[in-house]
Amino acid sequence: MKGDIKMSQENQFKGGDAEVDEFLKEQCAKPHPQTLKEVGTLFVILITGILGAIIGMELMVNLGISANTSIIGALIAVMIGLIPIKAFNHFQNIHRQNLVETSISASTFTAGNVFMLALGTIWFLGEKDLILPMIIGCSIGVIIDIAVMYWLFDTPAFPASGTWPAGIATAETIISVARRGKRSLLLVVTSVAGAVGQYFRIPMDIFGVCWIGNIWALLMFGIGLLIAGYSTKIFGFKIGDLYVPHGIMIGAGIVALIQLGILLIKKSKKEDAGEQTADKEVYVPTKSSKETGVALQRGAVLFLAGAIIMAIVAGVYSSMSIPMFILWILFTGLTSVIAELLIGTAAMHAGWFPAMATSLIFLVLGMLLRFPPVALALLVGYKVCTGPAFADMGYDLKTGWILRRRGSNKVFELEGRRQQFHAEFLGVVIGIIVAILSYQRYFNEGLIPPAAKVFAATIQAGTSPEILKNLLIFAVVGGIIQAIGGTKRQIGVLFATGLLIGSPFGGIAALTAIVARVILKKVFGEKIENTLAISAAGFIVGSSVFSFMNGTIRTIKKRIF
Repeated sequence: MKGDIKMSQENQFKGGDAEVDEFLKEQCAKPHPQTLKEVGTLFVILITGILGAIIGMELMVNLGISANTSIIGALIAVMIGLIPIKAFNHFQNIHRQNLVETSISASTFTAGNVFMLALGTIWFLGEKDLILPMIIGCSIGVIIDIAVMYWLFDTPAFPASGTWPAGIATAETIISVARRGKRSLLLVVTSVAGAVGQYFRIPMDIFGVCWIGNIWALLMFGIGLLIAGYSTKIFGFKIGDLYVPHGIMIGAGIVALIQLGILLIKKSKKEDAGEQTADKEVYVPTKSSKETGVALQRGAVLFLAGAIIMAIVAGVYSSMSIPMFILWILFTGLTSVIAELLIGTAAMHAGWFPAMATSLIFLVLGMLLRFPPVALALLVGYKVCTGPAFADMGYDLKTGWILRRRGSNKVFELEGRRQQFHAEFLGVVIGIIVAILSYQRYFNEGLIPPAAKVFAATIQAGTSPEILKNLLIFAVVGGIIQAIGGTKRQIGVLFATGLLIGSPFGGIAALTAIVARVILKKVFGEKIENTLAISAAGFIVGSSVFSFMNGTIRTIKKRIF
């Protein structure tokens, strides 16, 4: 696997197609659409946002899963643009389509992943007096979540040139549908293959991601999926029951944070010295390492403030001593930033983010610190807010970055990001409102997300010294693995992600895809990279659309029958 046998980030995002680049140049020559100033765009965002929020809640409470509706939103926007009515012609603009998909995915994750999980945990515990504080905490948390990603995107920590697989797939969908031709045909064929594979329970989204991401990170991700999936047969017990994956993630996460700090310090020194790379092929982020540090500091302060507001409204300080209350505030606020970094790193490299598992990790650590049950309930609810929208916005900004010709015009790129933030914010607000208006109806019918029941049951069961011992032992293992791989490969965090998710079919798909990728690269060389990227996007699109439709149909059947 010489030179990581990876698709170079630079080649991957050149586009590889002169006609496509010319098309994007034409699209970028026009002023960028304004999210808040266009009545038609606002109307479409409102309708699709409500639709996305309902879909997110239905899938979460009925099936325990969520859907990335970015691609669905992009397809809806494209179809609106194809309506032969003059009023809809402006939706043929790919940047306006990008705004619509950005908003709908935000509303989906906000209503489903954030509010249904957080409020469901409180409801299942029987602590209905905490619902209002939790609503306040969720609202604050998810808004901070997208703000921090907006500040961090295209920094050395989260560069726009990172993989962000779902973002590539959505961009490829928008471009291919707009351009048609051979590129569109390849996307359609591979999308059908992705849907068919998913029908036969082959995780084609994982297969596709392994054709575009960092090969070492995804190799460890696949190995983690396999080990966790077959742990009972291999070890005679389920490793998740002993908190092995959680310990590995804790250790890998700690080392990853140290590595990030070292990276930022080194880059900051180079920037201060005015050092410039002689290699023009290396992508240079639009934001500096200093801005990364500022963004993290802002995030930490805001999350601490949010935790304090939520705690005061809930009155949890009355159940703890002053030192314990201060510790709870610090732990709740600061670990929110850590959770974002872990989830964002996994999402950027592998396209999956273990948000629920990460919340469970910090819940267990909070239990080991002896926080009372009420404080733990608010803690895990607040943790649920930090990560899903963060990762989702990273995908959407990646899509926009590709559509805006990969930052070739900095002014246009920054304006596009600003408009996407407005669209993301609108999606979050729509998700919040829909969830607040709907949660009681779901919960009164007994429709509570499975993960919320797990959080509640964990709080009720308590913890033991044996769990702490396992966490510490395997934290060392995770830290060593992460240290070996270094900052760029993130093999410790991705290995832990695979262990936390656990999927034997997913592991087999990942390793098969990596082997196929290596062989194809050996046979055809660099010229195969563009074909691999489009095919990978097709696999992800087909898998996502099938999973979305299948989940929606299953939910409808469950509702009716």
